Amino acid sequence: MTQRRPMAYSIHRDVLHEADVEEMAQKSESKPSVCENVIQSMRCSGPRLKKCLLRTFPVASWLPRYSIRENALGDFISGISVGIMQLPQGMAYALLAAVPPVFGLYSSFYPVLVYFIFGTSKHISLGTYAVLSVMIGGVTERLAPDSDFMVWDNVTNSSMVDTTVRDAERIKVAAAVTFLSGIFQIVLGLVQFGFVVTYLSEPLVRGYTTGAAIHVIVSQLKYTFGINPVRHSGPLALIYTVIELCYLLPQTNIGTLVVSIVAIVGLILAKELNSYLGKKLPVPIPVELIAIIVATVISWQVDVEGKYGVDVVGLIPSGLQPPVFPEVSLFGQVIGDAFALSVVGYGIAISLGRIFALKYGYKVDSNQELVALGLSNSFGGIFQCFAISCSMSRTLVQESTGGKTQIAGALSAIVILFITLWIGALFEDLPKAVLAAIIYVNLHGMMKQFLDIPLLWRTNKIDMMVWVVTFILTVLLNPDLGLAAAIGFSMLTVIFRTQLPKYSALGRVPNTDIYRPLENFNQVRNVPGILIFRSSATLYFANAEMFQDALGRKSGIDITKALSAKKKLEAKKKRHEKKMAKDVKKAEKALKMNGVEQDHKEKWKQQKEVAIIEVEAERDPSLLRTIILDLSTVNFLDTVGIKTLRNIQKDYEEIGVEVVLASCQTSVVEHLETGGFFNDKVTKSCLFNSIHDAVLHFSASTLEENRETHF
Repeated sequence: MTQRRPMAYSIHRDVLHEADVEEMAQKSESKPSVCENVIQSMRCSGPRLKKCLLRTFPVASWLPRYSIRENALGDFISGISVGIMQLPQGMAYALLAAVPPVFGLYSSFYPVLVYFIFGTSKHISLGTYAVLSVMIGGVTERLAPDSDFMVWDNVTNSSMVDTTVRDAERIKVAAAVTFLSGIFQIVLGLVQFGFVVTYLSEPLVRGYTTGAAIHVIVSQLKYTFGINPVRHSGPLALIYTVIELCYLLPQTNIGTLVVSIVAIVGLILAKELNSYLGKKLPVPIPVELIAIIVATVISWQVDVEGKYGVDVVGLIPSGLQPPVFPEVSLFGQVIGDAFALSVVGYGIAISLGRIFALKYGYKVDSNQELVALGLSNSFGGIFQCFAISCSMSRTLVQESTGGKTQIAGALSAIVILFITLWIGALFEDLPKAVLAAIIYVNLHGMMKQFLDIPLLWRTNKIDMMVWVVTFILTVLLNPDLGLAAAIGFSMLTVIFRTQLPKYSALGRVPNTDIYRPLENFNQVRNVPGILIFRSSATLYFANAEMFQDALGRKSGIDITKALSAKKKLEAKKKRHEKKMAKDVKKAEKALKMNGVEQDHKEKWKQQKEVAIIEVEAERDPSLLRTIILDLSTVNFLDTVGIKTLRNIQKDYEEIGVEVVLASCQTSVVEHLETGGFFNDKVTKSCLFNSIHDAVLHFSASTLEENRETHF
């Protein structure tokens, strides 16, 4: 603990209010008009055009300055490592999206190259992502369910699913929702809407991804047990799916279950070994790649599909798909899902991007990231990809293996291109249960996020509530509806925090100009005759009434009763004056009738005038004379807030208590000006630069009044 070193200092300046400050600082009254701002923004010059082009195409700013000696080796090793990871993850996450595995490879190629040109993060690994994949799977299975593609098989005399036609339709749905989500991201980026991610707090994102991980796990159980439940949609779909899975468990394919158990155990052991040897190895062991190679070879040799009925990947076409524009007719059915995908994908990417940008000392442009992701998704949708974002596991591998620029991402895409063109067909015998096992093991990081709950309980219970409620809403509702409901709940917590702030009466720390809440500090002393009042939140329509009530409680004045008593006193005084006037008239009339001399009349009038003069008693200096409203926490004022301050000032001054404002931000002063707070009687002299200025001003006034009274 650092010991406080006493340091004597003094500040010599006059007590200042806002009018003094504006005069000394020479406030500028001229502001550019809207028209002038528009004209200025539309002006074009060489440097401005260059800056705009470099901002739009970030690759042009860093690629010419790329250092081969410093970055090439690390980017090469990192690109190869991430590309190898992209193969099993792309195929596995394609199952989550309910499309053939090869389309996961396409999604790991086209969008990554687009991001290489337009992205600003040097370290994130773009590609397939579990949460987005399961969201797309919900859309594809909702719009293209198995029941729509049932055909009669004359050989078995039973109905079966025409998987070829079904998969073709699901690919169209996935491409349409991906393309539309990309358009949303581009539009949001162009209108500078990158700040939308600020509404996705870290507890909300972590609770959401944990809830989405539960959806991912449940969606893969059918591949683990070799059963085929109906995919439900809408609220409580996850509960219905789990109930049906339990009902179908007696039909489990033993061969598929054995493959799943062996794959999960093997992957966990290999991951632990990888973690143990992590510091000793130059690059991590490609556990997933080894797993799918070994599983494919065993499946091919044993013929697990023919002998044991284990479901395998099936046909993987070589080469790339030609571009096909998504079907516009599907846009209306997927517009809500597309917007949810755009927000979730961007939120995950920008969160990771900012973490690594802060770590390595560069800046990530939030709006350009929106545009880059939007172009990646819209371009990928034309080439029948599904929506992408960045993966934490791949990003950590890219960073830990020496990746320093976007070159690593481009190299990983080239690895995927090589696999797609030449060796993809070798994995046709890979059991889908192995891909499901890869998904389970890769989700262990998300499952560790449950440890956030006890940590948040100790640090911030409202954030913990946001985490838990987001998780529950995401599990009970679909991920898209869960996200919308979670954001709504998060906004409610913000409203409640501002609507129910903490109100404090401040006192002075002895021998300083520092003021702190009286209830929190033992050595803080109240300033006699002055109440310093502070709210922990801004003042606006939702808490204006509570602000007035709290001020009444802290001041000990019931302003309604005080004003009512004053009005009664004034009415009583008027009645008394009228009665006295009548008595005077009666006395004058009686004197006139009795013929009293003129000098007696003059004496009566003098006695009458003396009788009605009221002498104000000397005021107790300990009584409240001044209220200082500390507005340092107020960052904006609406019309209700301005009206509230005006009413407070008028009402308290009617009962002899002066109300002033202190520590106002410049924006708040401007709001007061435009809101009509100031007039001939209320000037900027009631605004003080600091609480201490106001205290000194009124303390000096009180001393001066006391001197005059005693004199």
